[in-house]
Amino acid sequence: MAFATHLARQIINAVALLIAVLVLNFCLIHLAPGDPVQVIAGEMGGASAEVVAALRAKYGLDQSLLQQLSIYLGNVAMGDFGYSYYFNQPVLGLILQRLPATLYLTLCALSGALAVGTLLGVVSARRPNGLFSHAVTVVSLAGYAAPIFWTGLMLLLLFGSVWPILPVVGMTDVVNPKQGFAYALDVGRHLVLPSLTLALVFIAQYSRLARVNMIEALSADYVRTARAKGLPEWLVVGKHALRNTLIPIVTVAGHQFGNLFAGAVLVETVFSWPGMGRLVFDSILRRDYPTLMAVLFFSALMVMTANILTDVVYRLVDPRIRTGRR
Repeated sequence: MAFATHLARQIINAVALLIAVLVLNFCLIHLAPGDPVQVIAGEMGGASAEVVAALRAKYGLDQSLLQQLSIYLGNVAMGDFGYSYYFNQPVLGLILQRLPATLYLTLCALSGALAVGTLLGVVSARRPNGLFSHAVTVVSLAGYAAPIFWTGLMLLLLFGSVWPILPVVGMTDVVNPKQGFAYALDVGRHLVLPSLTLALVFIAQYSRLARVNMIEALSADYVRTARAKGLPEWLVVGKHALRNTLIPIVTVAGHQFGNLFAGAVLVETVFSWPGMGRLVFDSILRRDYPTLMAVLFFSALMVMTANILTDVVYRLVDPRIRTGRR
């Protein structure tokens, strides 16, 4: 009951924060330099003053900022996120088309980074002064220091020209479309390079975090007691030490979901992955206000959902944690 109350309170806070995000995004985007009507008119090859005025009236840009905000919040409350200036279709449908690709990319990158990073950190912590531990440290520092776009470009050049064994653009093969299991395999092959690019930075962080916490856990009294009882080493490490090591990793992973989505914007641009990151890039260039605001809203929604799920997982990993006290 206490956890249900805590979860309900978190959901209410998330809804209030989403409303604040809507208002803040609307004001910042509309106050930023640039005029979407001029962009549309420029792509039409120029337009008269009458056509520009008609476009402003069509998209409601001839009203005051407060009136536009009030209409926008009312429409969002009804599930209407507006009409895209550039793509010329409802924004909600556009988001729902791109959202699965971004979720697929980010979740695969996050799960891979968690698994590989934790494994490397745990193995290297067994012998902190060994050669493998030093190698993991060097590789982690290099992966953390390399910018995501640079890593993506290097992988694109490597597998695009030097060693062309993996596709480097898109999500599927548009020349020879597949169906069924062959389609899933084709999407998986296209996913390798974007997810690897996005995961490398986080693998470096999680491996360092797992290594430090595992070294601390292995020197704790409860681990020494477990070893004194004659328990196998794999049980001591896997059940006793690893569980406490996972607590900070889970916390950091959940709170870094926003950084993961920000990295996805660059990765999707480099590899032409048809997700929300690519949509953000196109919407910024073309001053597509409704699409950009909807993307930012759904991004905030995903981050808040990830934070709530992190709190749930945090309590599953460590049952000692109770609402309001540790």
